[in-house]
Amino acid sequence: MGKKATVIRGDGIGPEVVDSMIRVLKECNIQSELILADAGSEQWQKNGEKDPTYIPESTMKLLEGTDACFKGPTTTIPKPGAPRSVAVTLRQKFELYSNIRPIKTYKRITPNHDLDFVCFREATEGLYTGIEVQITDDAAIAIRKITRQGCRRFIGAALDWAQKYHMKKFVAITKRNILKVTDGIFWDEVQSAGGKIPGLDIQEIYIDNMMQQLVVNPEQFNGAVLASTNLFMDIVSELASGIIGSIGLVYSSNMGDRYAMFEAAHGSAPSFKGLGKVNPTASILSGAWMAEYLGEPHIKDAVFAATDQVINEGKSVTFDIGGSATTVQMTDAIISLAKEKLRR
Repeated sequence: MGKKATVIRGDGIGPEVVDSMIRVLKECNIQSELILADAGSEQWQKNGEKDPTYIPESTMKLLEGTDACFKGPTTTIPKPGAPRSVAVTLRQKFELYSNIRPIKTYKRITPNHDLDFVCFREATEGLYTGIEVQITDDAAIAIRKITRQGCRRFIGAALDWAQKYHMKKFVAITKRNILKVTDGIFWDEVQSAGGKIPGLDIQEIYIDNMMQQLVVNPEQFNGAVLASTNLFMDIVSELASGIIGSIGLVYSSNMGDRYAMFEAAHGSAPSFKGLGKVNPTASILSGAWMAEYLGEPHIKDAVFAATDQVINEGKSVTFDIGGSATTVQMTDAIISLAKEKLRR
């Protein structure tokens, strides 16, 4: 039986970058089946804002019947009463507890930085449980839920990554001097699991210091897995994305024990919709990673190498990384090199 993946084209620039990703995979002769489905705020508004969620029932059924999914950028409307984001909904439904963003620079774009590390974000707990209580007209509280079991499975996955890719450093990012109980549980689990791995250097850095260190000397984190709770790592990985020159380059996955969702790290950028000029790299690389997950690692290798070459040559790249190519032109350049690499 062939593997199957659901593909959500999303909102804003989503359909443009997702179409690029699909073209790349098809031109590389992916054997897994890609099935298109609708989700996001645009279809929700079109359907009269009746659904309690941005994901129609038919799409949810499809997601449940496939091996993985690709989520194009979707818009989350920031007002009380609007549905929670597509990503948060799917992370919680499928227990995709590890949100993984590899951070790697390209020589041409950031000649002053040479970075290579990975950000691991716990993706089902913390402040993203969305538990908020209005106490009075003028006061509200949000609950930061941290469980030992949630920390244990997440830290286990982050440590597995460190071992698989021979990374010698593990950096836990907390605010344990203030959040003594919740971050206390997180740090306990880091120490007890990490302590069993010989030769692994385990560090704890407080979130405020971490942001300063990332700006002042990001190279110190090369070869490290950075791991943290939901909100802290959301912020850390965004800053790290900025350091590599464009959020349009950052790809990511959301992994659980039995399912995975792949997505670009950037949002739906509605002001760029339809202009045909946005960077497709993050979606293309996330899609190539999905191909590997579905059992076709040769596609990932070819697409990653082709993308690296296109970006470093700088002839067919989009405006955000110093070029003037359209989304389609950059995609074409990646396809032609990837096919060449697969023929070898």
